[in-house]
Amino acid sequence: MSWDLFLSLLLACVLVYLGVQLVRFVRADGDLTLMWAEWQGRRPEWELSNMVVWVTGASSGIGEELVYQLSKLGASLVLSSRKANELERVKNKCLEISNLKEKDILVLPLDLTDRSSHEAATKTVLQKFGQIDILVNNGGRSQRSLFVETNLDVYKEIMEINFLGTISLTKCVLPHMIERKQGKIVTVSSVMGITAAPLASGYSASKHALHGFFNSLRSELTTYPEITVMIICPGPVQSNIVQNAFTEEVSKKIENPGKQDYKMATSRCVRLMLVSMANDLKEAWIAEQPYLSFCYIGQYAPTWALLLIDKLGRRRIDNFKSGLDADSSYFRPLKKKSN
Repeated sequence: MSWDLFLSLLLACVLVYLGVQLVRFVRADGDLTLMWAEWQGRRPEWELSNMVVWVTGASSGIGEELVYQLSKLGASLVLSSRKANELERVKNKCLEISNLKEKDILVLPLDLTDRSSHEAATKTVLQKFGQIDILVNNGGRSQRSLFVETNLDVYKEIMEINFLGTISLTKCVLPHMIERKQGKIVTVSSVMGITAAPLASGYSASKHALHGFFNSLRSELTTYPEITVMIICPGPVQSNIVQNAFTEEVSKKIENPGKQDYKMATSRCVRLMLVSMANDLKEAWIAEQPYLSFCYIGQYAPTWALLLIDKLGRRRIDNFKSGLDADSSYFRPLKKKSN
């Protein structure tokens, strides 16, 4: 084989490889580290079997789907949210779809804003199971309102639920993990904790706060290498998060949340969460395009990312005021006006 032919073949192989990786990136619904973990299957989710997992926000959305998939893996579960009746429904379904028994699931109603109750709740879990292997901080609320129209009490409530409630429960559970010298603290943040968007200033602020706190906590726990601190950042996912979002007033609800069917399936999001948890990924982005690209651009070219967000932000606000789901502005191209 001549040298020129060898170089041509090598170049062709390199181009094919780069082309394959480009297609993978375009079709990816998670960051590159997460996708690599899923493709390689280095540590399957079955490693989460027989663990005790405490999930907040377990009565709907991502939290509900997470406990269903964990139940099929054989994990013992602690289900928490403010809605006791819904937790019982979720528990019963877990028993139907898995081999778990009544003794394997604890329904533990919990209000994240009632921080004085968190220590007693933690003791209840330890009395029941003797250990907490994984704490999934999933409880929280979103927001759909413009800052200039929003009462400051809304921002106070968002921080109480999403940030202070989360770190309060973590503070109660962490000493147990330190004593055992093992455990996983998994916090469900959002791509809004990496980038930003109009109509979600308080929500985005609370998620940015979670990133700052748990990244600092991870560094503080370097003397306990068996304790993993993880941040999961989903993009738009099919759930009730919009229906339950804060608006201009604390007591006011979204009148028309819009359709959610174009968003990522909750089951897919949770599948990637389990891959992240099994592989001890420090941070995982779970989002379809173009949200995933926004995250990358925000990391490497923040000014460009902010310009894109500003450009699309007006469409997001217009959609919201028209009664559409605000997130649809990123996924659906502008339609030509009909005459």
